[in-house]
Parts: sequence; C-alpha cells; structure tokens
Amino acid sequence: MRFRLLRRRLTISAPSMAIRSSLPWPIKWVLAAVVLGFCAAIALWAFEFGKDLAGIDQGEKEQLAAIKVEASKLRDERDKAQSIANVSGSLIATEKAMQEKLTQTVKQLETENQSLKDDLGFFERLIPSTTSESFGIRGLQAEVLPTHQLKWQVLVLQSSKNPVEFKGKLEVTVGGLLNGKPWTTNLVGGAMPFEVKQYRRLDGLIDLPPQVQVKSVMVKVMDNSTSKVAKATQILKL
Repeated sequence: MRFRLLRRRLTISAPSMAIRSSLPWPIKWVLAAVVLGFCAAIALWAFEFGKDLAGIDQGEKEQLAAIKVEASKLRDERDKAQSIANVSGSLIATEKAMQEKLTQTVKQLETENQSLKDDLGFFERLIPSTTSESFGIRGLQAEVLPTHQLKWQVLVLQSSKNPVEFKGKLEVTVGGLLNGKPWTTNLVGGAMPFEVKQYRRLDGLIDLPPQVQVKSVMVKVMDNSTSKVAKATQILKL
C-alpha cells in the first residue's frame, strides 16, 4: 500500500501542485505602476527625439517666437493708443470747459450790449430843451407789458453849469379808461423821492387792472419844500 502511494506521487498521475507568490497585492500594484511609468517615459523620449529629427519642434519654436514678437508689438500699439486716448479726453474736457466759459461770456456781453443799446436809445430820444429853464424832464417813455403792468422811465436833469444838488420827488400819474369810465392811478406809496446833481434816470413798474386802456402818462418833479408848484412836467400820450 505504501508502495502504491509513493509510485502515484512520483508518476504522471500524481496530483498537480499550485505555486503561489508570496508578495502581497499592494506591492504588485506599485511594481506595475513603476513599469508603466518607465514605459511612458521611454515613449515620450522617443516621441520628442523623433520630433527633433523631423524638425517639427524647431518650426513650432520659431512660430512661437514670432507670435511673442507680434504680441509685444500689439501691446506697444495698445499702450500708445491708450495714451493718445487719454490726452484726447483731457483736451476735449478742457475745450468743453473753455466753450462753456466762452458761452457765458458771450451771454454776459450780449446782456451788457442790450443794456447799452437801451441807454443809447433812451438818450437819443431826449427832447431838446427849448426854454431857458435849468431844470427839466427829458425822454419820458411808457410801455404796457403783457403782465398787466406799465413800464415807465424818464430822465431828470439840470442843464446849468455846476448846478447845486437837487432833492425832490417824482409824481407819476397814469390815466385811461376802465369799463368805459375814466380811470387814473399813481405810484404805490406816493411820489418817488430822488436826488440829482447833473442828470438821473428814473424808472419803475405800475400794476394795471386787466381791462384798463391806458391813454396817457404824466410825470411831475416836485421840490421838497412846501410849495405845490411843479418844477417840471411832461405828458406822454399812448
């Protein structure tokens, strides 16, 4: 019996044996990764070496260098354009401010010019004196405004040489028709006090009823004395 068992073990009919590795599986994975990395490194080296042999990498380097030069030129042009834009913006802002200032100056000059024209027209319409009196009223003007007001102005003057300062008051009387009946009004607060050495222009506004028709404006210069006699009188028909 023992001989049969020994012969079975030594012959072909003996049972198969399995050989198992003694390395654990984590070490196997590490070894496999090292082998794969080594193979990948060799493949990458072979690819780069082939590119160098074919001259492909050299062309790409030259193209990359050209692109860098072009990018640098574009950056320089951009910086120049930005600088020009900043200067242009500053110039535009300065020009706009100067234009606004010039517009204000023009408006101011137009206002002053209109005032001078009014003064010139006022003096041009002065009525020359035909009497020997040294004190008089010249250039009485009146205008009914759309705001139901009467705008009036008059020049009071002393024509004598080296006159003494005159202190008096000016009475303004407006006459017309209101609803078909006679109507008159005077300055609010009474006569206007004034002083004059050589000449002086006096003006003002008088409120009017909406339906009134102004026919005349009369001005009188009164002395501050108790005398009721007018030193000068002028009437304007409208």
